[in-house]
Amino acid sequence: MTAISRDSRNMSTEFFDVAVIGAGAAGICAALQAARTGVRTCLIEKNGIPGGTTTAAGISSLGIFNAWGKQVIAGIGWELVRETLEICGHPLPDFTNPDMSRHWMHEVKIDPVIFAAVVDRALLDAGVEIQYHTMLGDIVLEDDNRRLTLCGKDGLYRIKAKNTIDCTGDANVVKMAGGECRESFPCQPGTFSYYAAGYDPEKLDIEAISAAYAAAVAAGELSNEDTGWGNAFNPHVLFSHGNNSNHISGINAADSAGRTRIEIAGRASVLRLYRFLRRQPGLENLELHFDGCECGVRETRTIVGDTTVTVADYTAGKRYPDAICNAFYPIDLHDEKVGLDKRDLAPGTVPTVPLSALLPHRTRRLLAAGRILSSDRLANSALRVQAVCMATGQAAGALAALSAKSGAPLREVPLAEVRALLKAHGAIVPE
Repeated sequence: MTAISRDSRNMSTEFFDVAVIGAGAAGICAALQAARTGVRTCLIEKNGIPGGTTTAAGISSLGIFNAWGKQVIAGIGWELVRETLEICGHPLPDFTNPDMSRHWMHEVKIDPVIFAAVVDRALLDAGVEIQYHTMLGDIVLEDDNRRLTLCGKDGLYRIKAKNTIDCTGDANVVKMAGGECRESFPCQPGTFSYYAAGYDPEKLDIEAISAAYAAAVAAGELSNEDTGWGNAFNPHVLFSHGNNSNHISGINAADSAGRTRIEIAGRASVLRLYRFLRRQPGLENLELHFDGCECGVRETRTIVGDTTVTVADYTAGKRYPDAICNAFYPIDLHDEKVGLDKRDLAPGTVPTVPLSALLPHRTRRLLAAGRILSSDRLANSALRVQAVCMATGQAAGALAALSAKSGAPLREVPLAEVRALLKAHGAIVPE
């Protein structure tokens, strides 16, 4: 592994074939696929840990790798998940169950601490140059390469890359590069996840707590969104010991200012609820522990790509001519007024994602993967989950690497070569 020059005084420039910005579910798979294809790859991440929402936000139940009795998403992401389960001695999930009506039962729960360590090792073994605690400051097209200015703890430095992949979750790279993006106002709410301990939920008087909660909301002490899922107290917060159980609404966290607001609002919500619950019988010894250190964000921006996945095409299971992975999740739009707008897919439906949805329209040497892929709002509410992010990240890494190797522009790399490379690395590619 060759170190990037970080001398902020001489700003010397290192060259990479592929630069991946963001080490969430999409970014780690993009970087691994590119590096395993034999091209020089760097991975830039603002946090000190890989995994994104899975690790930093504590949302470690991963959805969904299977549908209707068979596995529909595999590849590098599944390889990492499977190794994590095996290290922890946890059984592999049963993908033969065809009943998808309770989709959350098919999510794969992993240990995020072990997962992060597994990812670190895989990245290093593949030769990826990892730069944690680093953010992108600028990106320009120069001599048919992308020149990136990065900000590390000791200052600014530059790298160049033939191809750059935006895996930020917020389309920050595409926006900086002048690509067109979509933003929703309001966005789906975020969730500040935590683990609650120090009580037995079976010994609690839920009816009395609900009445006290309603009074506290009426008095302005609490918000119904502090337990997240409707217009009244949601006992899920106690029976699930916290977990994914609040809504932080009204904030688009795409940029640093929005991200700051949502983090502060998330912690304030948890503090309000903690003070209230500690006053309730049976909860006097309540303790809260971090599941993750940041707010989990569902929606900020998506790119405008060469193709846009619409909710009609998603729910119909359209087989795009350039499909490069499957997807599976119900329409799952969280709304601050109605709670959850959930729409199941018809039995047997397995949507696909086209490669052209990863290509920001009218850009060069730039791809996007993960929840920011080109899609309308309702389709994106299903496409944003981890398994799909892993699959689209691997696809973006394959295309970026093949383009860098051959010198061909991204849109001129033969689709058959991309599909063949993905299959060689374990991915399930739609026929």
